[in-house]
Amino acid sequence: MAREDDSYQVLARKYRPQDFDALIGQEAMVRVLRNAFATGRIHHAYVLTGVRGVGKTTTARIIAKGLNCIGADGEGGPTVEPCGTCENCTAIAEGRHVDVIELDAASNTGIDDVREIIEGAKYRPAIGRYKVYIIDETHMLSKNAFNGLLKTLEEPPAHVKFLFATTEIRKMPVTVLSRCQRFDLRRVEPDRLIAHLAGIAEAEGVEIDAEALALVARAAEGSVRDALSLLDQAIADGGGDAQAVRAMLGLADRGRVIDLFATIMRGEAAAALADLRDQYRSGADPEVLLNDLAETAHWLSTLKVAPDIADDPSLPAETRARGRELAESLPMRVLARSWQMLLKALEETRTAPSPLMAAEMSVIRLCAVADLPTPGDLVRKLENMEDAPSSAPSPSPSPSPSGGGGGGGASALRVAASAPMPVPQPRAQVAPAPAAAPRAGIAEMPEDFDAVVALIGRKRDGLLHTNVRSFVRLISYAPGRIEFRPAAGAPENLAGTLATKLGNWTGTRWIVSIGDAEGEPTIAENHAVAHQNLDQRVRRHPLVAAALAAFPDGELLPIPLNTAPAALDIPVMPDEDGEDDDDMDLLGEN
Repeated sequence: MAREDDSYQVLARKYRPQDFDALIGQEAMVRVLRNAFATGRIHHAYVLTGVRGVGKTTTARIIAKGLNCIGADGEGGPTVEPCGTCENCTAIAEGRHVDVIELDAASNTGIDDVREIIEGAKYRPAIGRYKVYIIDETHMLSKNAFNGLLKTLEEPPAHVKFLFATTEIRKMPVTVLSRCQRFDLRRVEPDRLIAHLAGIAEAEGVEIDAEALALVARAAEGSVRDALSLLDQAIADGGGDAQAVRAMLGLADRGRVIDLFATIMRGEAAAALADLRDQYRSGADPEVLLNDLAETAHWLSTLKVAPDIADDPSLPAETRARGRELAESLPMRVLARSWQMLLKALEETRTAPSPLMAAEMSVIRLCAVADLPTPGDLVRKLENMEDAPSSAPSPSPSPSPSGGGGGGGASALRVAASAPMPVPQPRAQVAPAPAAAPRAGIAEMPEDFDAVVALIGRKRDGLLHTNVRSFVRLISYAPGRIEFRPAAGAPENLAGTLATKLGNWTGTRWIVSIGDAEGEPTIAENHAVAHQNLDQRVRRHPLVAAALAAFPDGELLPIPLNTAPAALDIPVMPDEDGEDDDDMDLLGEN
């Protein structure tokens, strides 16, 4: 049996930094503290915040040692480089200094605990220079405890210093934060953490390869304490290689995860399921595997917009090269859709009776939609089909299984998925023309304003079509340039909207301006006048006049403006001024 003094000390405690030189990843905070100590501007209260394991409590203890260090000769003053050998430094390091009081706010949350601090703060330190209160997990204090501490925190005795450490800075009252200097401790970067772990492994006489250290650093997510705990576990497990560490962490092989993701993106469901089950038999957890797939989708998406991310030292060179290749080949919309589906799959995995079944169904769904176009692709495809030349022959629709006309539902999606998106091609010309024809999906430049209105109608923009007909008093028109005076009630952004949409439809920049001239009547006003003239003309016809006289309560229904005059069978009748009315010709054209 091992003796008590031979008990093992975990790496997280054995290699806890005793000065700022050994504290990694917090250079900004150390620089501020060095300047403060050097100039004598030492604040009476500091709050240290950050994720778990980045050194909050360790930093508080180093500050406490620096405040009370007297140097090896006993004549030193406050310093950020405590000697570590004087009585105060030794006592603080061993946790037995009477003037450095550590309080765990998670178990001492009430006003009574704070009252002891307030009463103790009145008395001068027994052996040290300062009486230092280190309150860990400060956000756990109750509301009454915070309120009781405010006055002492605002005007503490000269010999008292407060050091607060918390992982939940948002839960601390702003009245407390305003009385403290705040330091946000950062997550340690992967390359710094890997180098730190490698140094500790070498000091322990343990051989562990670089990929295994990278896996530990990645799993620690920037927390030094988590990384040391995982390294301790890996050493105890006897695993010095990446495969053993991966099995210990329950992780899937990153390379295999990328291969699985690529198989899914190709839509090979059978191969993807076989790979998933093989990794599951190797010890990979289904939820962790789906999380790794989501992380891969996120990683590839960021690679597309920021290629430098591929230089992450925690990833093997082969993985980085594979990631660059996939990021270049997959569209962003496909990666974003996969990310959303994997997030939903993770929720299902946590509630499903069998995580493996949920993961398999998720993979099947991802494979099924891998080659489907996005809604935006479908819209562009339909627009290209609408703008295709009318002279082009169209294939007759195949009958659907139910006997009706085809073209809808899943069959349409399958056709869209299997057919590549059309590449814009020149329009077919009946006779050679010197000017190049517009690309497919781009309308020809309207020759006059009537052609502009017709183009808006073909694009089925009902709101713009109504606004143009009702509110545009045309002043002048040239291809690419429109000047008009808006009628009363016109939308404020009518000119901008018209210019933007005409530019999108024609592929040419349009200038639409508002002028001061009177302008022509709007299309709606012209149609209203035409309606009125036609109504008067019809009422003058002898047969209509006789019918109205015979039926005084009868009503003359309006005649559609697009009805041809010949179809009405109304002879040309002279106006009251004796001249023929040409309104019918106008109506026939409109």
